[in-house]
Amino acid sequence: MDLPRQTRTLEWPTLALYGATYTSYAMLTINASQLPPLLVITLLSMTLALHSSLQHETLHMLEPRWPIFGYLIGAPALGLAIPYDRFRDLHLAHHVNEILTDPYDDPETNYLADEVWVTLSPFTQAVLRFNNTFIGRILVGPLVGQISFVSSELRAIRSGDKAALYGWLKFIPAVVVVLAWLLLFSSISSIVYFASCYFGLSILKIRTYIEHRAHELTEGRSVIVEDSGPLAFLFLNNNFHAVHHAHPNIPWYNLPAAFRAQRAKFLDQNNGYYFRNYLAVMIKFFYREKDVVAHPLWNLQNRKNPLVGLQPKNRQNR
Repeated sequence: MDLPRQTRTLEWPTLALYGATYTSYAMLTINASQLPPLLVITLLSMTLALHSSLQHETLHMLEPRWPIFGYLIGAPALGLAIPYDRFRDLHLAHHVNEILTDPYDDPETNYLADEVWVTLSPFTQAVLRFNNTFIGRILVGPLVGQISFVSSELRAIRSGDKAALYGWLKFIPAVVVVLAWLLLFSSISSIVYFASCYFGLSILKIRTYIEHRAHELTEGRSVIVEDSGPLAFLFLNNNFHAVHHAHPNIPWYNLPAAFRAQRAKFLDQNNGYYFRNYLAVMIKFFYREKDVVAHPLWNLQNRKNPLVGLQPKNRQNR
């Protein structure tokens, strides 16, 4: 069976969802003082998570076709955390499938090299191990991820990386636009807004928590979570992650059909890295570490070689 058609003349589903998302954001922030804070945090965090998923869709589908329009619609920094330019550059680098999970070259990996891991303090190791549980990724994952990301970006800027510097400089007006909206038109408190930003990242961490694993074969490193509920919508079907990495130009609304069209093929290619839904992920890993933090296949001695054919190190499950 063939894969569904990958593109439309105009990405109406994506553009319509952008319109609904920005409208929801405006209505929530304008009317926040009239609603219970917990309700505002719940709804706004979901809106911010959806906006981040739309940014991901933009850099794959909209910006390559309409560079200026795609950039303008995706760049507003509603979540106040990640510059769109840096997200684009680092995420596209992450799509070099051969380096997936490599702690040196994959900019989105959660693995560390073993020689880095052993230098960390016991407290830091404990935090990172907790971060490798489902509940830990939700509770501390946004903080751990942001500290790691900003630290890495500062190192890049200090080393002369102009793309990193310009990305953060362009982030300033993107944040100013959002802050101007919040100051001039919204009734939301800063505490409620920052809490919404944090928990919006927590929602996204549910997706990124499980989507990659260390594996000898490139195709075995990306997951399929066959979920069709609210989280799949907030993630714009990126839970079909092996499909996305194999065919990054398939739009979000076609990913489930693309998986169903070649279900057996995708599950064979990714070596059965599959979960029925996110509830199954939560049940399996709620208090349990998904895997080790130190990459079991990759270190300074073999980083220039492909993972294929390497044998995992003998180590305790930490």
